[in-house]
Amino acid sequence: MTPSTSKDWNPETYARFRGLRLRPALDLLMQIGTPCAGAVIDLGCGDGAVAAALRSRFPKREIVGIDSSAVMLAKARGYHRLIESDIASWTPDVPPAVIYSNAALHWLPDHAALMPRLARLIPEGGVLAVQMPRQQMAPSHVALREVSARLFPDRFDYSGWTPQVASPEVYARLLSPFGEVSVWQSEYLQRLPAAEGAHPVRLFTESTAMRPITEKLDAAEAARFVAAYEAVLSSDYPAEADGSVFFPFRRSFFVLTRH
Repeated sequence: MTPSTSKDWNPETYARFRGLRLRPALDLLMQIGTPCAGAVIDLGCGDGAVAAALRSRFPKREIVGIDSSAVMLAKARGYHRLIESDIASWTPDVPPAVIYSNAALHWLPDHAALMPRLARLIPEGGVLAVQMPRQQMAPSHVALREVSARLFPDRFDYSGWTPQVASPEVYARLLSPFGEVSVWQSEYLQRLPAAEGAHPVRLFTESTAMRPITEKLDAAEAARFVAAYEAVLSSDYPAEADGSVFFPFRRSFFVLTRH
């Protein structure tokens, strides 16, 4: 199986592991207290996986989904409003009560500037709640870099690469001047089901971390990359007797309440 090389998101591929992706989103949501009056923003809402949970948690608030992918927004349901916008530069017309972002901001650079900018968008009593994968140094993601650089050195050079998501201490220091901030990290032991003709971890990463690689490859190159990547995964993540695979996945969280 060769992954899609489309530059936009694939809702069906991303939704394959919806349950595993939803759990950290709900864990983050449960840590939000009672914010000030105003709307709830789902920043980087994707296909709307968290919309129902947001409406249940904040039944009397306007729930607004924001994403740059028209394909994903077309699948999103459950929001009062949807806005197609670059989440890196989005600015609200009216300060919202909550900016909630699940597994989106790790795609953006310069967190030292981004996180304080988002904090300034919410008023006193407002909440900024963020979850980001912090899997960059795990074997699944190290292999993405090593295999792509080995096979296609003309297109992939990681000599100046740094992890997109910093340590929890970095975010605590960045945000503590704005109010009360809680920062934590969790590692989820995910058991991925067996899949015919594909390594389960590759199926998990192909809709997210693999996308920046395969979008630079044609179909034949992508197939070559997948074969080499799966060979590494088979060693790093061996199959259980039923073909399933244990896949530890680390995620970083913070909740800021503005003072």
